[in-house]
Amino acid sequence: MKKSSITVTVIANITSNYSEGLGNIGSVQKVYRNRKVYATRSRESLKNAIMVQSGMYDDLQTSVDGATQKLASAELNVSNCRALEGGYMNTTGTTYVRNSSFYLTDAISCDNFINETRFHNNLYLANNYAEKNNINLQEKAKDAGLMPYQYEYDKSLKIYSLTIDLEMIGVDRNFKEEASNEEKIHRVISLLDAVANLRLVVRGNLDNAEPLFIVGGLSKRKTHYFENVVHVQNESIVLSRDLKDRISEGFYCGLLQGGSFANEMDIIKELNPMSVKEFFDRLKNDVKQYYNN
Repeated sequence: MKKSSITVTVIANITSNYSEGLGNIGSVQKVYRNRKVYATRSRESLKNAIMVQSGMYDDLQTSVDGATQKLASAELNVSNCRALEGGYMNTTGTTYVRNSSFYLTDAISCDNFINETRFHNNLYLANNYAEKNNINLQEKAKDAGLMPYQYEYDKSLKIYSLTIDLEMIGVDRNFKEEASNEEKIHRVISLLDAVANLRLVVRGNLDNAEPLFIVGGLSKRKTHYFENVVHVQNESIVLSRDLKDRISEGFYCGLLQGGSFANEMDIIKELNPMSVKEFFDRLKNDVKQYYNN
């Protein structure tokens, strides 16, 4: 069986999404597992960030006709529109559906959630308005728009997985069109570069979400192969036999050294990781070889 997919699992320091707010209180998204609560960043949020930062959404065209949807037609399809690589359903006239060429899991925190509440207000803006409109801020705070607010905050080590189906990249079976191999290489490398340099904006704050540890490579299986063997306990990566066995099947791993993990020296000794940059350079070279063979 030919290796026709890329599968990677990433550990990164990532902020969480926010769910529905209640008044002026914002709460992060959470999941319930093993009788504990964990903060998350959704797969949809990660996918959108990767599509934007990879440049894949630069040629995005949308329509609003009962539903807001991506434009797709015989003239504009996956072969010539990178924005459609993440999948589409277009119901204009004939309904066309094309699944995404890549899939993500939610990024779930390695440690159970402990509430860290942050308190803020818009005092500067309210004071500016009050001065210009001759309002006594202490007596008529509401008239000046003064509003305190609070929100839960979480930025923690989270694990997520990404799998790219190399056979689907650039192919649109709805219209029997296919991109060139050069274009396919460009798209896959763009996705990998976005993961390597991932950044996330949450409530006006810019966060570096680059991989601290990454494992994977070209795979025969189109699944998140390392999803169930990458774990962190007490700020240490669990160096299990299953993790080592899977890496030995032709995969490799990368580590960003600098003390992000308590057992960094053990990781280096037992897994012999390359640098994160070397990991992505090797993976991109594998992609080029795949499409050029």
